[in-house]
Amino acid sequence: MAFSFAPLRTRCVVAVFTFTALWGVSLSITRYSVPEEMEEGSFVANLATDLGMDVRSLVQRRAKLDVIGSKNYLDINKETGELVIRERMDRESICTTKSTSCFLKMDVILENPVRIFNIELEIMDINDNAPVFRRKTMPLDISEATPTGERFSLTNAVDADVGANSIKTYYLSTSKYFIIDIQTGSDGSKYVDLVLSGELDREEQSVHNLILTAVDGGVPPRSGTASITINVLDINDNAPQFSQPVYEVSVLENTAAGTVVMTMSALDLDEGINARLTYSYTLYTSEKTQELFSLDPNTGEIKVKGVIDYEESQSFEMYIQAQDGGANPLSGQCKVMVFVKDLNDNYPEVTIKSLKSALSEDVPVGTLVAVVSVSDRDSGENGEVELSLNQQATLPFVLNKSSEDYFELLVSKPLDRELRGKYELVFRVADKGSPALSENETITLDILDINDNAPTFPQSFYTIHVMENNVPGALLTSLSAHDPDLNENQYLVYFIMEKEIVNTGMSMLFSTNPENGDLYALKTFDYEREREFLFHIEARDSGLPPLSSNCAVFHWKPLAPNPSCPPLHLTPRPPQVDTPHCLRMTVLKNTVNLLPQ
Repeated sequence: MAFSFAPLRTRCVVAVFTFTALWGVSLSITRYSVPEEMEEGSFVANLATDLGMDVRSLVQRRAKLDVIGSKNYLDINKETGELVIRERMDRESICTTKSTSCFLKMDVILENPVRIFNIELEIMDINDNAPVFRRKTMPLDISEATPTGERFSLTNAVDADVGANSIKTYYLSTSKYFIIDIQTGSDGSKYVDLVLSGELDREEQSVHNLILTAVDGGVPPRSGTASITINVLDINDNAPQFSQPVYEVSVLENTAAGTVVMTMSALDLDEGINARLTYSYTLYTSEKTQELFSLDPNTGEIKVKGVIDYEESQSFEMYIQAQDGGANPLSGQCKVMVFVKDLNDNYPEVTIKSLKSALSEDVPVGTLVAVVSVSDRDSGENGEVELSLNQQATLPFVLNKSSEDYFELLVSKPLDRELRGKYELVFRVADKGSPALSENETITLDILDINDNAPTFPQSFYTIHVMENNVPGALLTSLSAHDPDLNENQYLVYFIMEKEIVNTGMSMLFSTNPENGDLYALKTFDYEREREFLFHIEARDSGLPPLSSNCAVFHWKPLAPNPSCPPLHLTPRPPQVDTPHCLRMTVLKNTVNLLPQ
């Protein structure tokens, strides 16, 4: 088949203008479209007219053309104000990627005052490239017994042009034995298979010479050719056949390398070497698939070769060919679909957000402590997770699900630092895979003290004994109260509550150490004049507001020194009125008072 093509004669220039004015500098955007391969000096546009300027101003204002990121293919004729071609432009050299759009960007710069005009020149494709085959000669060996309908892959042609100027179709020279089948790929590329349409007879014709022509869609069209030489082989007249065109098999992700996925088996009705099959991947099998799976050419075993990750790819397609060992080898093809099953190989994760590391013990129930999120990269049940709080039933906290994969940690019961001042909260997240995977996340939560406990004395009252004629300043006893709070809330101050006895204040008779509660006599007691005293000692903490408790002290004074008098001691018993020569003090039951701040 012969083709004749007329040369491309038409040249066109299209301009589109957009102007934007700024203070001080004027910016303009002008777009032109020209076909590639225009001759040097060819007219593109009249810049002076398009930009609304006088031609003389181009010289006066030193107009120059600045091409951005490319060679300067254009120039300004300052006498006529025209934009002209300075050098031929080859679209395929300027825009190396096979894209339908190709632009040159440049600036026209004027001085006094400075103005910059942005110009975009679209270089339109012309049909200046003919299709080219990667292989000019394609030899094929085909058995005379090859059945009609058998397909043979041919080398495709390529065309540097784009769009309508790219390859449109293929033609095969006249033959009563062969036709071609043209297929279109997802990217628009054309693929061609040689199909046997008639029965071959080597004795009648042993060689077939065909011409394959690729034609593009340009006006006029261009073409390229390649020769196909077909050698007809004798004897081996049965091609291998698979039992089905498509096989499906499943494999677990992370399956160990060397594991057999399946064994391919094709049937060849010939005998001996003509039935000895070799298995291989066809060109339609991706390189990634071939990297992950090996195919034994002799046994047809498909084995795992790389790491299979469900999260990366859930299926693979293999196109497998079985070719016999005859002098004129025949082949059969099939497709194998490998589906990857998800394995529970990703641990669930816990993320703690908006965490409060410390809580006051008086926070109300329902206070938000933290927001917890969970995730798992696996799918199905392997990706379904459950979150729990260890020993939640014994804790004053609860987990509430707020949304998908998000939980709130809330205070569920009143807190008491005196019972427990710190919590180690352990979150456990587990998926529903088999076996299940789990992960723990621990947070520490400190409980801050408030002044909610008043000081307490360990006994309801005390009795102390002292000999008369004692030395002033002598230690009588030490009273100690306890406050379970912390820091300033447990720092206690002791003092005697003022009271007058026979016109004498208690602070004139006794004193107490405010830090430790030691009680001292400030004077010498005379049993004949002073026999007993009743007064109160108060213990007060340093919290805000402060809390306190107080006690009453009963004092009994002896007549004279008595060796049989009991030694100085503290006892919870009431005073014995029949014991002479002794002084006793009794501390009454504690009472709690809230003092004003």
